[in-house]
Amino acid sequence: MWKRLFGKPPIRVWVIKQVDADLLHLCGEGRISPDGKRARDEVITALRRGEYRGAVEMIDNGLVLNARLFAALLPDDAFHLDADGLAHWQDQTWRVAKVPQRCWTYEGLLVARAMAHGDFDLVSSEDVSGIRRRAASEGLAASNSLQFGAADELEGEAEFAERWRRRRQTEDQHDDD
Repeated sequence: MWKRLFGKPPIRVWVIKQVDADLLHLCGEGRISPDGKRARDEVITALRRGEYRGAVEMIDNGLVLNARLFAALLPDDAFHLDADGLAHWQDQTWRVAKVPQRCWTYEGLLVARAMAHGDFDLVSSEDVSGIRRRAASEGLAASNSLQFGAADELEGEAEFAERWRRRRQTEDQHDDD
């Protein structure tokens, strides 16, 4: 009777942002709320095949995100996270990096960095090495000297100094009156 009144509970999933050789970038837990028993069975089947497309609600904060943003959505019973911060999935033990919320919608590669505190030893962040490489190569191609000029770039230093001197003289004359 209670199941009919309140419906079945949502399907709990683990949300994986990126899968590396021995590392999972874990966003956390989410839930999927299908409509009806048939839809529920279809969603579970799609999850097990890695083919689910649709909305995922993050349990931490209620954000609803599209499944295409993630590398994998794993049913709760297919994934185990132990007390040491290691994950067990597909008969393999994985290291885990926690993905902060700002990276959930990031569509580039993530890198894991050591973290001194918290539940996980590693935290994920955006891989900006390509940007750094481009900036370094453009920096080498540019000249090594910087030149600063007037805001409008239409006058040189001498003209600007003369205009400033005349303005100050005019202000001083008005102050004397």
